[in-house]
Amino acid sequence: MAHAPHELGRAGEAAAADHFLALGYEVVARSYRHGRAEVDLVVRRGAALLVFVEVKTRSSGQYGAPETFVSARKKELFRLAATHLQEEMDWRGDIRFDILALTLLSQGFRLEHFEDAFY
Repeated sequence: MAHAPHELGRAGEAAAADHFLALGYEVVARSYRHGRAEVDLVVRRGAALLVFVEVKTRSSGQYGAPETFVSARKKELFRLAATHLQEEMDWRGDIRFDILALTLLSQGFRLEHFEDAFY
């Protein structure tokens, strides 16, 4: 099951959105951009919690754990975009930064959800 990297990423982001929907979250934005910063997925649970999700999709685990692929610079840009979206939405609830690591297997994605992955 070969995928071009961008197709794999899109499939991973769709699987991530489905995961959060199944948990009762509402999808606020996909591929939210602010300047050079991008947040793959923004979901919320009511008025209480807004979650900014970095989706990491790999075709195999051979390059190490996907959660190790978020650099300090990426985290900084991620936080900038998150701050901007909170201001745009006038968000008053809690926020959380999660990483959703997906590894493509023959039967679909193996999904690992890391809540509060970074601040």
